[in-house]
Amino acid sequence: MTVRCGYADTDLGQLHYAEAGGGGGAPVLLLHQTPRSWDEYREVLPLLAANRRVIAMDMYGFGLSAKPPVGTPQTIEQYALGAITLLDALGIEKFSIVGHHTGSFVASEVASAVPDRVAALVLSGAEYADAEFRDTVTREMHGEEVEGGTAGDVDVATVEDDGSHLQVLWSKRAPVYPDHRPDILNRYIRDALAPGVDPAEGHLACARYRMEDRVDLVSAPILILANTGDPVSYPHRDRVLTAYPNATSVEMVEIVGGTVPVMEHKTAEVVAALEEFFDKVGV
Repeated sequence: MTVRCGYADTDLGQLHYAEAGGGGGAPVLLLHQTPRSWDEYREVLPLLAANRRVIAMDMYGFGLSAKPPVGTPQTIEQYALGAITLLDALGIEKFSIVGHHTGSFVASEVASAVPDRVAALVLSGAEYADAEFRDTVTREMHGEEVEGGTAGDVDVATVEDDGSHLQVLWSKRAPVYPDHRPDILNRYIRDALAPGVDPAEGHLACARYRMEDRVDLVSAPILILANTGDPVSYPHRDRVLTAYPNATSVEMVEIVGGTVPVMEHKTAEVVAALEEFFDKVGV
């Protein structure tokens, strides 16, 4: 399966994406965790594209996509606007959307902002951003140890002249990554160091998001991917499961052994769950 990359010219600047496939179903937009890029879906994209058009974007502010002005506090709403803007530029009206970790917040916001356009919503490694969540992440970002926390400071490292901040970034991520997969951590480091990317802003954006004001607007059928080896999100799966009162349906599938980089190391299981869900809801 050939994967092609491109840029869309938008009012936000150029937005970078990769795409593959075709077919009669609704196109699927894939949204990565932060501070990753479309590369998080490098393995998923060609497999999922066997029967449908699939697009994995670098979210606004990440990868090779345009960046907000330096010093601008980034928000989930801003990232969602970037996703909608890309879809508009590509001429896509109706679509399904998949988000992982921070990308799940963004996918949820897209589904609340344009509910009539979202055919199906998939949330992987999702949490619920209410007042308690925002407080926890904010405290973690300021260096506090919070029992039952969300690893909000996982991408925080002060840049040092000797480059030791690279080891800090690696060592913070390593415990929630699969053993003996330095190749995946290498990909994370590359994205975290991309020009113009602030690795910490994605989690700060989560700490600014009032999810409880938005979930009632979501009407699409929802699939939650609960990754059993992900200590950050897995404990919150039941709260997410009950968070969408107006969704057409909400179901959950567990990806056994799935960790924070589930897309890279449990690719076949993720794709199988997505295909089954899309077929089930008829998109």
